[in-house]
Amino acid sequence: MTISKLLNDYKNKITAPRDVIAQIKARIKAHTDNPIYLYVLSDEELEPYLSRLEGVDIDSLPLYGIPFSIKDNIDLAGVPTTAACPEFAYTPERSSFAVEQLIQAGAIPVGKTNLDQFATGLVGTRSPYGACKNSISPEYISGGSSSGSAVSVALDMAAFSLGTDTAGSGRVPAAFNNLIGLKASKGVVSTGGVVPACRSLDCVTVFAAELPCIQTVFDIISRYDQEDIYSRAYTPTEEKAKRSFTFAIPQKKHLKFFGDDQAQQLFEEAVKKFESLGGKAVEVDYTPFDESANLLYSGPWVAERYIAIKDTITKTPEVVNETVRTIISGGDKIDAINYFESEYTLKKNRKIMDRIFNEYAFMLTPTTGTIYTIEEVNADPIQLNTNLGYYTNFMNLLDLCAIAVPAGFRENGLPFGVTIIADTFEEEKIMDYASNYLGV
Repeated sequence: MTISKLLNDYKNKITAPRDVIAQIKARIKAHTDNPIYLYVLSDEELEPYLSRLEGVDIDSLPLYGIPFSIKDNIDLAGVPTTAACPEFAYTPERSSFAVEQLIQAGAIPVGKTNLDQFATGLVGTRSPYGACKNSISPEYISGGSSSGSAVSVALDMAAFSLGTDTAGSGRVPAAFNNLIGLKASKGVVSTGGVVPACRSLDCVTVFAAELPCIQTVFDIISRYDQEDIYSRAYTPTEEKAKRSFTFAIPQKKHLKFFGDDQAQQLFEEAVKKFESLGGKAVEVDYTPFDESANLLYSGPWVAERYIAIKDTITKTPEVVNETVRTIISGGDKIDAINYFESEYTLKKNRKIMDRIFNEYAFMLTPTTGTIYTIEEVNADPIQLNTNLGYYTNFMNLLDLCAIAVPAGFRENGLPFGVTIIADTFEEEKIMDYASNYLGV
């Protein structure tokens, strides 16, 4: 289910938006054992979106009749936003800025999807509605926190979906479900109408099965939002993929696959593929990336998570997932010394990033070093989550953009992914390199 195929089918009267929605609802019913959606719009609720399209020229709306799903920490007017905490729920009168742009372009919201509670986790298991299962092998994690958003696309319940990404939530689920996940630079996609995790770091992300879908959606939602204090006017780079280029990879001593030898082999193959496209891989010191990543949960940004749910975690702590509560509860003890020490570290490492991304076209890393079963994560929730963030947690702290792309399969059928990373506002460039890598 892709944007281009649906639009072609609509134009040739092979199908219609109402038929597509009916098919999606049947698929959702067939997967009731997997808590992918927390809320599916009723026929009555869908009617305004569908009737609006009737009599409209298909070519006038770039997302005419395209179904999409929305992570349930992103507002859709008239539908509860829970952030996977029923006691926290509220019903917004207005959709988030990004959702508004998509609906104006003709897209149809299918419903709200499951997530790690308050977008705190990379696993997809920290929800009172149940753990979201991997779309390929259900005993494995889906990845999080945008778990349902990724799985809904992987199982053809939406052509694309919106997620969020503070620590890797828009990339890890893409890798685990054989999808593409785009995390733009901070502020390029407005977070207006999004329940904050770390408000100064949060990004709205896009999942899709094909790169052209990602590009189409990104073009629509990468608009300045006057009402969002963190919104930035997007100034895309004019630089495109080159026939001859150098790219950075972590030094071998810093690569971690946590015992997953097949993941290591697949990463090496991805490096070789980029080299076959004209690239030259150069190892760089990964220490500044790792040092920055460690600040996300040991530094002052935990206080932002605390601020976001202060009333809930202080008045009714029992409704907060135990692991999420453990992570966030110390946020009220962060002091100004911690903040400034962390800020100095980031400023130092950001200078290093300037040098790296001036010298190299991009950096390539595994999206994650491995994948775990739901049972494994439940037995050791914090450490395994930390392992999954080794290649992702630094990204927003250092103000970088990234696109996660599929990079093959393990022998058991589970997918592996790599991430192309570049400097602020270089989304067009990394999508161009991703296009060459994927052969599209």
